[in-house]
Amino acid sequence: MQCIVNRRAQFSASHRYWLPELSPAENLEKFGACSKFPGHGHNYVLFISMAGELDEYGMVLNLSDVKHVIKKEVTSQLDFSYLNDVWAEFQQTLPTTENIARVIWQRLAPHLPLVRVQLFEHPELWADYIGNGMEAYLSISTHFSAAHRLASPNLSDEDNQEIYGKCARTHGHGHNYHLEVTVKGEIDQRTGMIVDLGALNQVIDDYVVEPFDHTFLNKDIPYFAEVVPTAENIALYISNLLRSPIQNLGAKLHKVKLIESPNNSCEIYCTDPESNVASTVQNQPVLAKV
Repeated sequence: MQCIVNRRAQFSASHRYWLPELSPAENLEKFGACSKFPGHGHNYVLFISMAGELDEYGMVLNLSDVKHVIKKEVTSQLDFSYLNDVWAEFQQTLPTTENIARVIWQRLAPHLPLVRVQLFEHPELWADYIGNGMEAYLSISTHFSAAHRLASPNLSDEDNQEIYGKCARTHGHGHNYHLEVTVKGEIDQRTGMIVDLGALNQVIDDYVVEPFDHTFLNKDIPYFAEVVPTAENIALYISNLLRSPIQNLGAKLHKVKLIESPNNSCEIYCTDPESNVASTVQNQPVLAKV
C-alpha cells in the first residue's frame, strides 16, 4: 500500500523582482515594490511530500535521511542567501514563489520520490509544484466577515428549523470567513510568474471581498435571496464569480476553499484536482465538507 509522507523545512532568504532588459520605470510598473533595491526577504516554509511503499520497519523513507538530503541540496544553500544570485536558474527566471518551488523539485527529484513541493512565502501566499514541466499552482488567502441565515424561502419556518437547526434563526448569525484561492498556469520563462500577483489580488478584492465584507448575505447579495448561503453555496458562487476574471489574467482558477469556522470548511475544484485529493469528479466542481 502506498503512503505519502511529508517533511517540513524552512529557510530565510531575500530576492528582488528585476529584469535588466527593462528600465527602472518599467520594472517598477511591472513588479511594484518588489522591484526596489536591494530587495526584500521572507521566512520561507517548505513542505516536501514523498510517496512509497511501507517497508518492514513501517516507514516509506527514513526521515532522518530525508532531512539531510533537503538540507544538503536546498536549505543549506538557500538559507540567508540572495536568491537571484545563489542558483543559476534564478538568473534566467526570477525567484518567484512558484519558480522557487519548481527549482527545488528539480534539485530534489534525483534523490527523493517526490509527489509535491509546497512553498510558503508567507502564510497568505504559497505555491505548489507537482512535477509538470512549467505548470504550477499559486494560492493566496484573504478574509471577509459576513452574516447569513440558512433558510430556504420556499420552506416554512418549521421545515427550515428541522433542516438547518439553530442556523435557521430569524436574525441569522455571522462568521469571519477565511478564503483561499488557488490558480493554475504556466510559469513564465522570464518573470517566473503564473499570473500578476497584484492583479490577482485586485480581482479577488473587487469580485469577492469588497462586495461580501460586512454584509448580511441573504439580503445584500441578490444571488442569495433565493439560494441558501451555506458554505458550499458561497464557495461555489465565488468560484463562478472568479473563473472568468482570472482567465482574463492568463491563468485558470483551480480551487476555492472557504473556511467558515475552525470546524467547517469546503472546497470547490474548477480544474481537475491533484491525484491525491479524494472524491473528485472529472472536469466538474467538487464539494468536500471537512
